[in-house]
Amino acid sequence: MLNKTMNKAASDDAKRVARIALEKRSVTLAQLHTNSNGLSTEEAANIREKTGTNEIASSNQASKLHFLVEAFLTPFTLVLLILATMSLFTNYIFVPQREKDLSTVIIMVVMVLVSGITSFIQNVRTSNAVRSLLKMVSVTTNVRRDGKDQEIPTKDVVVGDIINVSAGDMVPADMKLLSSTDLFCSSSSLNGESTPTEKNANFVPTPDKMENYLDYPNILFKGTTIVSGSGRGVVFATGEHTVFGKIAAQIADTEMKETTFDTGIKNISKLLLTMTAIITPLVLVVNGLTKGNWTDALIFAIATAVGLTPEMLPVIVTTNLVRGSLEMSKHQTIVKKMNSIQNFGSADILCTDKTGTLTQGQVILEKHYNLEMRETDRVLKMAYLNSYYQTGMKDLIDQAVIDVADDDLDTSEIQRDYHKIDEIPFDFQRRRMSVVVANSDQKHGEHLLVTKGAAEEMLAVSSQVEIGGQILPLTEERKKQIFKDIDDLNSDGMRVIVLAYKVDPSPVGKFTVDDESDLIVIGFLTFLDPPKESAKNALASLNRDGITVKILTGDNEAVTRAVALKVGLNIDTVYGQKDLIGKSDEELAKIVEECDIFVKLSPEWKTKIIDVLQKNGHTVGYMGDGINDAPAMKQADVSISVDSAVDVAKESADIILLQKDLSVLEHAVRIGRKTLTNTMKYIKITLSSNFGNILSIMVASVFLPFLPMLPLQLLILDLLYGTSCLALPFDSVSEDYLHVPREWATKNMPKFMFYFGPTSSIFDVITFAVLFFVICPALTGGSYASLGPAGQLAFMTIFHTGWFVESLWTQEMVIHALRDERLPLIQQRASSAVMLATFGAAIFGTLLPFSKLAGAMKFVHLNEEFLWIVAGLLVCYLLLTTVVKHFYMKKEKFLI
Repeated sequence: MLNKTMNKAASDDAKRVARIALEKRSVTLAQLHTNSNGLSTEEAANIREKTGTNEIASSNQASKLHFLVEAFLTPFTLVLLILATMSLFTNYIFVPQREKDLSTVIIMVVMVLVSGITSFIQNVRTSNAVRSLLKMVSVTTNVRRDGKDQEIPTKDVVVGDIINVSAGDMVPADMKLLSSTDLFCSSSSLNGESTPTEKNANFVPTPDKMENYLDYPNILFKGTTIVSGSGRGVVFATGEHTVFGKIAAQIADTEMKETTFDTGIKNISKLLLTMTAIITPLVLVVNGLTKGNWTDALIFAIATAVGLTPEMLPVIVTTNLVRGSLEMSKHQTIVKKMNSIQNFGSADILCTDKTGTLTQGQVILEKHYNLEMRETDRVLKMAYLNSYYQTGMKDLIDQAVIDVADDDLDTSEIQRDYHKIDEIPFDFQRRRMSVVVANSDQKHGEHLLVTKGAAEEMLAVSSQVEIGGQILPLTEERKKQIFKDIDDLNSDGMRVIVLAYKVDPSPVGKFTVDDESDLIVIGFLTFLDPPKESAKNALASLNRDGITVKILTGDNEAVTRAVALKVGLNIDTVYGQKDLIGKSDEELAKIVEECDIFVKLSPEWKTKIIDVLQKNGHTVGYMGDGINDAPAMKQADVSISVDSAVDVAKESADIILLQKDLSVLEHAVRIGRKTLTNTMKYIKITLSSNFGNILSIMVASVFLPFLPMLPLQLLILDLLYGTSCLALPFDSVSEDYLHVPREWATKNMPKFMFYFGPTSSIFDVITFAVLFFVICPALTGGSYASLGPAGQLAFMTIFHTGWFVESLWTQEMVIHALRDERLPLIQQRASSAVMLATFGAAIFGTLLPFSKLAGAMKFVHLNEEFLWIVAGLLVCYLLLTTVVKHFYMKKEKFLI
């Protein structure tokens, strides 16, 4: 399917790749104007200037022009522009010269500019902040430049570059191999196949393989992963010019996991659309029928629809996320994917391997025993041959073997006596790896296969043992003794690797996993990786914060139990992969809840366990740093890696730690929860406040003989409130919200709205009554019905001004009332930024009727008595809201 798509989308590129795969290496180098020694820095810069950077554009990358268009194409600004256009015709173009008035149009245009420019500036700042953070964890590529190998950012790779790749690397661009050593590549990111394929610079595709581009043995494609071995190649395509560049981008977009945050935003959008679809026509019909002016009713209905829309949501969400990201960066945590912060705050389970996370990650080779439990140079020599000559991921175990051998043996002599013939890479099904060497010393020409791996898997393919210099059968009794010795070592916290060999296993060039049979077990390698001193306290802190840590490891049960016991984890129940195979979905769902330690897992089973936990309703984080962790990281709700991880792990990660320590995560989780809480504050408070306003408008529209507020005034009210909400990302958060995982849930949003929206409407209705029956008649000299046209106009203007001021204060105070379940301004207070923004906006709005803009906005001066009435209503409103919160909290765990 992928190849058909590629043939349609990039047939010319496909033909070019086929030609390059078949031609001689010297011809390819000549046509790319390069040589085996690579390009100079100057040549690379010139090429990059012509072809661009080695990046695939995605929907997440946007220009300033895009931000500018996005900032001004919002429901709020579009409605303002529509109203400004209508006002231009009704107040300027189609009126006599002496009645022409542009003040309303000017005010609306200024509002558009204020709203749009604010959004634009914030989006640009967000984009810049993200780029700055990602620079701290950029993926690099080993390139030969200026005659020497050096690490450069992958985006700086150009056509003609000579690239070195090794196990753990992501291939940075489409390239033709010039040389290779036991190179195996996984193309799962492109074709979904998990089995690695061997690549060889000396082979060319055969006619029957020409249709399957991924099977070209001498071509590596951008985005694939080197599983083992090494190679050197020349780049012939970068960025979007790679054969699979555009397809990879499409796959990334369609397969990008949808976070609970994304789902929540979609649910809120559906709720808003439903409310708008119901309420807007009602407002239109009610006002059209009761007032008789359908044009005014339509304009007012449109303004009401805008009032339902939290137009500052994108700005506030991005401000929250950027602020959270910057705060996390101060605690050695870099956020790659902004929306993942919300999931980070929601996570209640963290799955992780133990090596380097719970342990120090400084593996030491303690002993190199023969089967008589004595240390011998022969065992160490065999181990050195395996670790030194293997070209897969040289992990901590291999390095520990090499370090000890360098101290205890003449390794230069070993290297002189043996040269490598082939290797059989490690995989998580066999759980072992082998190298084949040729002895060029006394036994010239003898081939020796040396294998190391997990005990059960090694003994399963062994038939003999070497004891006291003799080769003896591997009887059941001897096998039991070997397992007993291993168990004793494991109980002391030692990780044990079994070592075996085989002489003259197969003709040269034909070594396969089938040759790992009838092996001769020679001894054990025991390793110690002590727990981190900080691990126990970090796990206790995460547990206090409501996060359960589950260990998913490929190590065996005994070692994992020993480490887990030292760091304070529950070791009563431990399951291995064998225990899980064949279990029903119901049984697995129960097992993953009761057990915190899973051992001897393949990457597929790590992914399976995370999937089952998610189906059980958990938000799951996964922390990994190796090739084998990539599938689990993609499955998790939030994936975490470290800056020292392999490329594929860093590419899969949502969050990257600059220090591999669980204590770093503790700070990051709390920041994630604070970010989530402040985002929910805006959404919940604004929706309930807007819902209350709409209820008030509906009541007023039914009973008042005129519009309760002019469309322009309604939009000014919306703009002042929305602008003040820009301070919410800088608000403080109660400790109660930081100690437990916060689910990004919108299912109780309607309930929140129906509790607190009508609460504010009660005081709006009281304000209507006071204005209509007391204040307006007192200032105009009679009831509305008794007045002439001029008097009624004055009556309406006073009413509009009064409700504008009261509604603005109510909306600003609702932020303080609903940000915390305690009594506002006394038992709980917002941050200084929020206090300044909310009270500042309310005071500014109160002063508008006394300013020079009052006439243009159709406001009039209010008397002092009304302002005191508003103050009294606010006190009553805050008290009533506190009572309603009390009843709401009887059935809810959190207010926000």
